[in-house]
Amino acid sequence: MSTASDLPVLLVVEDDEGLQRQLKWAYEGYQVVVAGDRASAIEALRVHEPAVVTLDLGLPPDPDGTQEGFATLTEMVRLKPDTKVIVASGHGARESALRAVACGAYDFYRKPVDIDELGLIVARAFHLHGIEAENRRLEANGDATVLGSMISASPEMLKVAKTIERVATAGVSVMLLGASGTGKELLARAVHEKSGRSGGAFVAINCAAIPENLLESELFGYERGAFTGAVKANVGKIELAEGGTLFLDEVGDIPLALQVKLLRFLQERVIERIGGRQPIPVDTRIVCATHQDLEAMIGEGRFREDLYYRLAEVVVKIPSLAERPGDSVLLARHFVNLFARDMNPKVHGLSPDAVAAIDGYPWPGNVRELENRIKRAVIMTDGKLIGAEDLDLPCGTDEAPATINLRAAREVADRRAIRQAMSRTDNNISSAAKLLGISRPTLYDLLKQYQLTVS
Repeated sequence: MSTASDLPVLLVVEDDEGLQRQLKWAYEGYQVVVAGDRASAIEALRVHEPAVVTLDLGLPPDPDGTQEGFATLTEMVRLKPDTKVIVASGHGARESALRAVACGAYDFYRKPVDIDELGLIVARAFHLHGIEAENRRLEANGDATVLGSMISASPEMLKVAKTIERVATAGVSVMLLGASGTGKELLARAVHEKSGRSGGAFVAINCAAIPENLLESELFGYERGAFTGAVKANVGKIELAEGGTLFLDEVGDIPLALQVKLLRFLQERVIERIGGRQPIPVDTRIVCATHQDLEAMIGEGRFREDLYYRLAEVVVKIPSLAERPGDSVLLARHFVNLFARDMNPKVHGLSPDAVAAIDGYPWPGNVRELENRIKRAVIMTDGKLIGAEDLDLPCGTDEAPATINLRAAREVADRRAIRQAMSRTDNNISSAAKLLGISRPTLYDLLKQYQLTVS
């Protein structure tokens, strides 16, 4: 039987004593800590380190406004950025919600409180906090996954994953910006799977791979007799994604004439098939991706500005593989295991020179290039270990990230070097310490100092 101290901590910041009692009674599955003003809330945050906080913006001495509540939110986010703060207000709900999320709040709900609805938000916040804590624990490990399928241990991709988790449930149009091979379709699928539309279809179309004269019929469908060869009606991709998500890859390649028709669908949520006259309502969420600079294309008159803002309600920038220290080796080991199983079972891993070459190479083709090189090496090698020669890679060099603050630069460099050393040595402390040129106790101290854990 669990005691109160074994339960996850929920901090309720609320000055209404009646509502305090009601919330404490409703959340018997948590260890509920109550605070009635900013000072006691911040003290409780420091002492109990709750995973989730519910925060009423109307706190004394400003119970009829939001100033004190936002000051509390700002301080909480600064002190404990990993804590999920759920903000409540009855004052200008829409404006308060937008401002709260911009200040770092996890979610927002409008008063008066619906206990059941708030309970679902709280439960989801605890769940997400647990996932993120596990991701941080795996940050230095050699087998970390995010969003269920993407393999990464870099803070850069963990930040992207956190953003995807947040926007997935919001129902907004999402634009993914990233170079070719960075995993845009995987992230688009994650948006779908983490949303309320996960039970519907996920339909993907590469707008650059379809000739312009066929793209309209692929997207919108056509009626029988609409053109020569249209012997029967055909449902388009937008309709196929009814109740689900449509992923428009390389959306920058959509011709201007078709952009107008796509904009009309986004505004009115109805389509007309080619050759048809009957408007068809369609409930489809749009997620799009491109490697092109759409804002530059707008300036050149090649992409409609109004369509851009419809598609880019939330923009997520995906880092290249070169911007994800340690991930190239992590992914390389994953691909070796994946391909060796079916293509060359005698291959058991990577040689030290291959690991060094992979870690030092800038990977202009990103994950797709890495995957292709590993697959070829697995097929062609005669040995048990893949060497640098099998990969046809030069040895690269790392450049320290540019920053002004010396202490911050040292920490960034330390974290990067430790992650790379742990990745190269497959999490062997002795080997990693030797590679770094430090003693085992020193490496243990650094792992503890930077909160990097290994399995």
